[in-house]
Amino acid sequence: MMRPGAQQYVVARPLYSEESFVEEHEKVYRHRKTMLDHVKQYFTCDAKRAKNAALSLLPVIGWLRIYRIKEWLLSDIVSGVSTGLVAVLQGLAYCLLASLPPWYGLFSAFFPVIIYFFLGTSRHISVGPFPVLCLMIGSVVTRLVPDEGPAANITGFEGLTRDEQRVLVASSVTFLAGIMQLAMGVLQVGFVVMYLSDTLVSGFTTAAAVHILVSQLKFVLGLVVPGISGPLALIYTLEIIFNKITSSNVCDIVISLVIMVVVFIVKELNDRFKSKLPVPIPIEVIMTVIVCGVSYAFDFRTRYGIDVVGHIPKGYEPPVAPNLHIFQETAVEAFPMAIVGFAVAFSVAKVYSVKHDYTIDGNQELIAFGVSNIFGASFKSFAASTALSRSAVQESTGGKTQIAGLLSAIMVMIVTLAIGFLLDPLPKSVLGAVVIVNLKGMLMQFREIPYLWKKDKPDCVVWLGTCIASILLGLDLGLAVGLGVELISVVLRVQFPRCSVLANIKGTEIYKDRKDYSDIYEPEGVKIFRIPSPIFFANIEFFRSKLVEAVGFNPLRVLRKRNKALRMIRKLLKKGDLQWTSKGFLNTSFQPIKESEDESNMEELDQPTDFKDLPVRIDWNGELPANIVVPRVDLHSLVLDFAAVSFLDISALKGLKMALRELIRVEVEVYIVACDPYILEKLHDCSFFDDEVRPSMFFLTLHDAMLHILEKHPESTEKKFDNGKIITTVTVHHPGGNLRSRDRNAETRF
Repeated sequence: MMRPGAQQYVVARPLYSEESFVEEHEKVYRHRKTMLDHVKQYFTCDAKRAKNAALSLLPVIGWLRIYRIKEWLLSDIVSGVSTGLVAVLQGLAYCLLASLPPWYGLFSAFFPVIIYFFLGTSRHISVGPFPVLCLMIGSVVTRLVPDEGPAANITGFEGLTRDEQRVLVASSVTFLAGIMQLAMGVLQVGFVVMYLSDTLVSGFTTAAAVHILVSQLKFVLGLVVPGISGPLALIYTLEIIFNKITSSNVCDIVISLVIMVVVFIVKELNDRFKSKLPVPIPIEVIMTVIVCGVSYAFDFRTRYGIDVVGHIPKGYEPPVAPNLHIFQETAVEAFPMAIVGFAVAFSVAKVYSVKHDYTIDGNQELIAFGVSNIFGASFKSFAASTALSRSAVQESTGGKTQIAGLLSAIMVMIVTLAIGFLLDPLPKSVLGAVVIVNLKGMLMQFREIPYLWKKDKPDCVVWLGTCIASILLGLDLGLAVGLGVELISVVLRVQFPRCSVLANIKGTEIYKDRKDYSDIYEPEGVKIFRIPSPIFFANIEFFRSKLVEAVGFNPLRVLRKRNKALRMIRKLLKKGDLQWTSKGFLNTSFQPIKESEDESNMEELDQPTDFKDLPVRIDWNGELPANIVVPRVDLHSLVLDFAAVSFLDISALKGLKMALRELIRVEVEVYIVACDPYILEKLHDCSFFDDEVRPSMFFLTLHDAMLHILEKHPESTEKKFDNGKIITTVTVHHPGGNLRSRDRNAETRF
């Protein structure tokens, strides 16, 4: 029943099959470019394209031209100073995750930022050390240069101290990751990051947060714990920590707890009152300065045996070439580093680009990070990405462009060149505490599990699989396992889609799943089957089995039964045991007729039924002679809704054609509706159609096909319903005639 005041529309148009629609409406011919055309276009160069290429390779030119000095410069200065202070502290802290001397973190907060200023397309992310990447680098470093025992047998390690060997490993693997990022950017394959879903990244970063937390416990507790890499490294590290926990340094524990509590509280206040505060309170920097002063005044290192940052050399070290032997040893680990570093940075950049209404280019971001890492690795920095908290500081303090990032790099440079010595007495436990507090956002992602389980169980499995595998097997193998689980979940969803049988919603042209609604109409002898996914080699058999389940019979089995019955009828007619009379077939044999068990010529049983040498066409739903029994088929029309089918492969074409033939040979009319033009074109190109499977079975819409079926089989509308008749008016336009309106007094009016 129509709602009072509801809007409605009435359409009078012809009933269209795909063929009739094409005949009546001229289609615009579109020239489709060949692969050669695309290659020619790619290598064609003119002044405009050269200008666009220069602007795309140097995005700084684009936003510098529109830079508003009076409106933006002060904000960028404030943001740059604030971000620079945080970058100094995080550079020192995150460097511990990479198992390197702390001051090398300052290099990673400087060199990549300079390159990204010129090549990056995001105006708001803060480039530099990222804890997950630092941890992945640390696992490679400790594998090749362990805390205990000899280093790996690598050419170039001779004459180097352990720290120098580790720096060489970190810079070389960073250089290799940068080459991979640059290659992917040049080859325009930035789309690969799309395979890392938000769910997978969430599970991966949560596992990384767990790894980071455990790795910082040794600094917080003041313990000496050797670095361990490989599967179950987390378990072995915890085992060592628990065995040594009685040797913890109480002073380190007290300092760490105080730092974590104060920083946590002030960060919460920053979040709560961010609209009222001009800039967030840089509590990490404040606490670092205070603890540095107290540590120097009371000589914590000598008096309490606290491990401190120690001497920070002034200036920058000369550039070094990467070690090719290390390339060979770390290629497997470098690729996930390249992907993870780019994926995280691109995700954060995308959030800020949407918020501030500008576009970012994924391929250019790959080039920017690739060159940044190559350049930085030459000066002994390690892989850079973006830290979420640091980027949030840069954006929330008013940063408008990467000038804020450049100023933050200058702040880091000042510390490196002039005042780094002031950080000598800083306890490492302070850096560990700062790292742990900044893990809050990643660790809180555990709260997503109940939500994902309720809303999307396959996504929840991906999250749990990625997280558990990354915790137990390590971040590199865990990422691979997570990708595998994710791809399997996608394949399973496409391979086993939720097929459904549709029915008409009474009084409308709308068709929905018959299980979801009660006020529906289903014409007798008609089935509407919908598959909501592409059909390809992996799900064609599933499609056919679901189709058999929907129609209620196996058409191939019915066809074979009918051909066996015809074979027996011919045999009985030849022997004289069966005769044709005006009243039908007459059984003249007084002996019981047994069904033939002859299974020879099985290929003939799969052919269309042939009545040419019989006196009459057999009514398979009527009474058959000689007590022959053939499965009854009450279905006369089947409609396949292809609205959600986006492509078919060759295997699917063969399977679909076989299924259609089997149905047509048991006298079921098949109609395919809402088929994508690309699929129709492919069917024609692949010689899909023949004398049995014809283009005329394709209709423009589901309702067009149903109206055609009801006109062809008016007996389908004679089924009675307990709730009375529904009378609707169907306006049908017949070519060459006038519009005529039919009132069909049946339960099924569309």
